[in-house]
Amino acid sequence: MEIRNKVALVLGAVKGIGKGIGLALAQEGASVALNYFDWKEELPNLKMDFARIGEDHLILNTDLLDTGEIPAMIKTVIDRFGRLDIVINNIERGGWPVVHGSYDQQQWDLEMATTLRAKQWVFESALPHLKASKDGIVINLSSIAGIVGRSGPAAVVFNEGYASANRGISLLTETWARLAAPEVRVNEIMLGFFDTRHGENTRGWGLLTDEQKTAIADHTLLGRSGSIPDVVKAVLFIIKDAPFMTGSVIRLDGGYVLGGEKMVPMPKGVLK
Repeated sequence: MEIRNKVALVLGAVKGIGKGIGLALAQEGASVALNYFDWKEELPNLKMDFARIGEDHLILNTDLLDTGEIPAMIKTVIDRFGRLDIVINNIERGGWPVVHGSYDQQQWDLEMATTLRAKQWVFESALPHLKASKDGIVINLSSIAGIVGRSGPAAVVFNEGYASANRGISLLTETWARLAAPEVRVNEIMLGFFDTRHGENTRGWGLLTDEQKTAIADHTLLGRSGSIPDVVKAVLFIIKDAPFMTGSVIRLDGGYVLGGEKMVPMPKGVLK
């Protein structure tokens, strides 16, 4: 897909990965709608960065936990730009055991509502417009928590509520790909540890001990956290260079899921 002159809606766009994706799409020539709700103190920086680029954009403040507000958000985008081609589903709560402790029922429900439920209502409201585009794109951002759960070095970072919600995202990705085809491609980027998402520039990371941080790095084959440009490149690849990809999951984790088990030397064997 050629991004120029397309319209993108980026959720969770006020900072971090969402903001980075929004800026990249604008630099490629898309008109971008940016939704946020929390982290209002980051709004001046968002406005300044987009003003610097100069491309047409719209900043929205919508509480996606109130599913009744979602159709109005989509209508606002359509009224402003006349179409919708790309949806970046970047919304989550990200429950850290070292931050939130053990979830009570209210926390569990909030996790499901934020990380899982809101995505479904956004998709349903956006789908008719994405189909009308004839070349629509949905990208779900999820976490390797859906694979590893509360285990290993990640046990202090991913709780089972967050892990359950993220496993559900992969089911939504596959289901939506079937519902939306052939006019719309739906794919997923499953993130590991990123500097602004479960990594160095987050509150939870600062609560870990040096030993816990080292254990996570040692479990990651590339030995580092991911960065916003790493995600941006994956998003642009899916949109621009993967026209035959739908219902797929790209695991962008620096090898965390594979890590931990060290390779031993090959045995000499007994047959020569």
